[in-house]
Amino acid sequence: MSELAWLFLLLPIAAGSGWIAGRRGGERRGGARISRLSNTYFRGLNYLLNEQQDKAIEVFLQIAAVDKDTVETQFALGHLFRRRGEVDRAIRLHQSLVGRAGLSDGQKTRAVLALGEDYMRAGLLDRAETLFTDLVREGVMAPQALRHLISVYQAERDWGKAIDHARQFEAASGEPMGKLVAQYHCELAEKARLSGDLAGARHHVAEASAADSHCVRAGLAEGQLELADNNDAAAIRAFERVARHDIEFLPDILEPLLGCYERLGDSARARGFLMQMIEHYPGVSPVLALTRLIEREEGHAAALGFLSRQLHQRPSVRGEAAYIDLSLKDLSSDPSETLKTLKQITDQLVVRTPGYRCQRCGFSARAHHWQCPGCKSWGSIKPAHGAVSE
Repeated sequence: MSELAWLFLLLPIAAGSGWIAGRRGGERRGGARISRLSNTYFRGLNYLLNEQQDKAIEVFLQIAAVDKDTVETQFALGHLFRRRGEVDRAIRLHQSLVGRAGLSDGQKTRAVLALGEDYMRAGLLDRAETLFTDLVREGVMAPQALRHLISVYQAERDWGKAIDHARQFEAASGEPMGKLVAQYHCELAEKARLSGDLAGARHHVAEASAADSHCVRAGLAEGQLELADNNDAAAIRAFERVARHDIEFLPDILEPLLGCYERLGDSARARGFLMQMIEHYPGVSPVLALTRLIEREEGHAAALGFLSRQLHQRPSVRGEAAYIDLSLKDLSSDPSETLKTLKQITDQLVVRTPGYRCQRCGFSARAHHWQCPGCKSWGSIKPAHGAVSE
């Protein structure tokens, strides 16, 4: 939420505070006090509407000070101070609320939680940890406090405590935390691997996979551990599983995976895997990998023919460069036919490349729009610049 939105949120709170205090003041001193409060409120509103936020905040602080029993305005202002980076002011405000007599238990707890958030923003993680731990121990606002504790332990890179508190948060809130827990175990696995504790690394990779069976990072780590142990068959299973879980990570696994296939002499499985990936992966990486495999086993001409057919379906600059390299190797190829193929690929690249891009949200289009269909902003779509554009 923006600062301006928070200021507008203060309007009904400040108005309510002013009305209550004005009413009390009216009972004591009559209409003059109500009039002063109304003038103060509308002066703050005028500052707000004229985008003079600092002056508006000061006015709302005055309104908040009129009635010490009303704390909602102080909570809203404290949140706004923190968002603006004025953490010292937020800390002082919330400390005063924590120490104020007469607050309900719920208000006191909210003030402690807000003060802990201030400490986190200020980098005082030990103080924040103490406050949040006390809230969890007392059993009040435990899910919120646990979520903040997880953030504290993340910042401190204390992955063991982060895992423990993530599990507690899951039990308290019902929100699944497996994906996050898996990442923490992967951090511990990497730490163990770097220290030479491969058994510990394997343990945490297994824990990560148990927490999130589709964790790509755990699959990559498992594959690397199997490679280090010269277990190509197990590495293949791990890397292939990564591709099934998230095909976008295919470029990261291709090189080590193809190395495993080659060492095992399993060209048929390599070809089958690459053909499957070509059907589902939109990029050119598996095409180029299979082209190299065909070149090694069947020669330049067969590889050139395969690559040409693929590039007509999915033109790319990288594929075009590979086609040129293969053409230079195959001296028997017809230069005019090669140029014709390159011209066709280049024409498709130009046609498929968006000519315009939104400067705000990145929306791409072949035709110009004065209003972006993505973010609805006006005048933000401009001609794109790149390897195949203007």
